Amino acid sequence: MHFFCTYAFFFVTLRGFLLRQSMINRTMVRTRVIQTLFAYYKDGDKTPGTARKELRKSFADTYDLYFILLDFANQLTAYAQQHIEDQIGRARATHANWQPNRRFVSNRLAQQLFDNRALRSRISEQHLAWDSGMQAVSEVYRQLTESDFYRQYMESDTCTYEDDKRIWRQIYQHLLTNSETLADALDEMEVVLDKSNWTVDADIVLSYVIKTIKRFKSDSTPDTPLLEMFDSEDELQFAIGLLDKAIEGHAQYEELINNHLKGWDADRIAYMDRVLAETALAEILHFEDIALTVSLNEYIELAKTYSGDKSYMFLNGILTEILRDMRNEGKFFKVLTVK
Repeated sequence: MHFFCTYAFFFVTLRGFLLRQSMINRTMVRTRVIQTLFAYYKDGDKTPGTARKELRKSFADTYDLYFILLDFANQLTAYAQQHIEDQIGRARATHANWQPNRRFVSNRLAQQLFDNRALRSRISEQHLAWDSGMQAVSEVYRQLTESDFYRQYMESDTCTYEDDKRIWRQIYQHLLTNSETLADALDEMEVVLDKSNWTVDADIVLSYVIKTIKRFKSDSTPDTPLLEMFDSEDELQFAIGLLDKAIEGHAQYEELINNHLKGWDADRIAYMDRVLAETALAEILHFEDIALTVSLNEYIELAKTYSGDKSYMFLNGILTEILRDMRNEGKFFKVLTVK
């Protein structure tokens, strides 16, 4: 009995953890802080309070992108349904005998997304409309109907719920990921909906949409939870704290960097590299619960993504020099791993 209760508790706890998975993780938090700091330093009129507001808005914008990309399933399904209705109208006008294949527009996963209360609520409350991005919907539908995976799906003798899920994973993976069509649509929608960084974030958020699709089951109800913005309030506090520490220590970090520019031309160092280095120092020096290796690896990877080809080498070299000297001077004590 004791074993059963323990197992049951573990199962419920694990299930709750899975349901509470968030979309914005530490890597995205660091990315947002860096982008906010870059804009903050470039615009001398901004205040730390303004920067905090912009950081919070950037998280909300990214979360909205998650919902509007989920809603793409509804938009594409509606477009396909209208296409069928148009064909029926033409067939009637010419007295042709034509029976449409409704498998795609009857897709069970798409219907579950359409019925999902969390999705419908967010779309309605934030006024997230695809109106300015409908050209992408029509273009993706054209690409879809010309694809082999769509043809196989429509012509198969049977269609299971897993088949319905698979076609949507394929759409998001093969037609939307790295899509110039989607990027152009998001550029338009950014302006209309007053959002930011949608194009930059699209592929990252699409990966979370695909994860969400995988979580749906044949018996999923309209109350099926979607991903939360954050796992907990602690993640948001980490983001605000990192931003604040970077701003507060700006002069100190700038001096440390300038004093360790051995072999580097100060005038040729990209400003983004300085922002990355300063943010990394703020995290390493003020967040004791984060392992040094974790912080270093995270910012080196961010440098590879958001800065120049050699930026990661500069970042690794400058941080190593600074931390080594601080350790020798007794000003830095973080170990490589956290106990």
